[in-house]
Amino acid sequence: MIFSISTINLINSLFIAAGIGICGLCFLQITSSSHLEKQVRRYFQIFFLLILLYISTHLARELMNGQPGNGVRIALNIVTFIEVLTAGFTANMISMLVVSVSKIEKEKARKLAIVLFALLFINCVILIVGAFTDLIYYFDESNIYHRGSGYLLSNLAPLIMLVIDMVLLVKYRKNINPRVRTAFWIYLIAPVAAILIQSFSYGIQFIIFATVGAAVYMFSVIVRNLNERFAKQMMESSRLETELSMASSIQADMLPNIYPAFPERPEFDIFASMDPAKEVGGDFYDFFLVDDDHLCLVMADVSGKGVPAALFMMASKIIIASHAKLGKTPAQILTDTNSAICSNNREEMFVTVWLGILDLSTGRLTAANAGHEYPVLRKADGKFELVKDKHGFVIGGMDGIRYKEYELQMDAGSKLFLYTDGVPEATDANGELFGTDRMLEALNKDVASSPENILKQVRAGVDGFVKEAEQFDDLTMLCVEYRGAPKNEA
Repeated sequence: MIFSISTINLINSLFIAAGIGICGLCFLQITSSSHLEKQVRRYFQIFFLLILLYISTHLARELMNGQPGNGVRIALNIVTFIEVLTAGFTANMISMLVVSVSKIEKEKARKLAIVLFALLFINCVILIVGAFTDLIYYFDESNIYHRGSGYLLSNLAPLIMLVIDMVLLVKYRKNINPRVRTAFWIYLIAPVAAILIQSFSYGIQFIIFATVGAAVYMFSVIVRNLNERFAKQMMESSRLETELSMASSIQADMLPNIYPAFPERPEFDIFASMDPAKEVGGDFYDFFLVDDDHLCLVMADVSGKGVPAALFMMASKIIIASHAKLGKTPAQILTDTNSAICSNNREEMFVTVWLGILDLSTGRLTAANAGHEYPVLRKADGKFELVKDKHGFVIGGMDGIRYKEYELQMDAGSKLFLYTDGVPEATDANGELFGTDRMLEALNKDVASSPENILKQVRAGVDGFVKEAEQFDDLTMLCVEYRGAPKNEA
């Protein structure tokens, strides 16, 4: 014998103590790693707890082995049963972890989980039977541990799980990161190699050293892989945030946003705003002079949210403006815009549009409505009231639609308020809508205010109603005040 019994016991104790400490540290690190996938974190937490339990019961058995007394015998049977039981649960947990990282189809993964738990159940039954029949292990009159005639049965289920793990690692190798796959192989092979070495080690427990070392290496590799993936995701998220911020700026720059918009034109005052629910939105407004005497007003709402709606919004805005600047009537503008969008609309998106052209010399407003919200008109010395115009079909919904137009008269002092459904459909924490009645109440709070202040009144009303509730829809508004044609000086 190369080493004395006391030296061997000391070496084994150091292996066990180191194993307990290392596994404990790994468990704490897993618990504090909030970005680990929930399923992987849970598997590793249970996995290291099982290893800790296995090492602890193994240490207890080693310390009590050969000690006299009936109480010791009872304790030895209990800790040994827990030790062999824990070994089966550990094998099951590593198999579940292999299934998890192999990215197997859900149905196959579910069936494999059933097989693995069935094997675990069979293993438990064998161990329970063995505990009462000395089939797996027993203690002699001196309380010294001995393997029973059926000891190999206790390793049958874990061995089958080991084979399943190897098959999965080979079959789904392309789905698993190479370093992670290698770490699993080391964990599966290391205990077998340790058992072979241990047969020539005069009692030194290399199995514990090999199991803990392989487990820690596997854990470190998987966590490193997940950390790298997390870092890439953070970089990608940062890149997307930057791009969305740029897209938001580009979208905002595409809308008229310099005020006063036409300081040289005394006939009217105009102000508009858009607050998207996400970084970019699908609502848009527009206003521009078709010629020296005609102002085009547009308020629109694209179906959907986010980037797709923003892209569709930009295309729609450009098409509408290009047709309007050709001097067409509102009805013809919407008809031609609908035809252009329907000609290449594979995603089947649509946009609601209210479009009007204001004659600055007479105050006559010619408008057409493609499924949009009712405009709100305040006549001179009056209050804001809904104009329940006739709606046409949405733009992009069906080719061949022809739109109709109508006229409104705006006298000096009249104001027109346009909006998207994000205003009346703003929702509070209880699910109640802001509604058109509250919108009209906010508009009529101070009807003499400038268009800019009119919009501030409505926004204040919406904010006071929804309070801390999340904004679910884009909120877009426009107000124009007609001041009348300037009088010619004599």
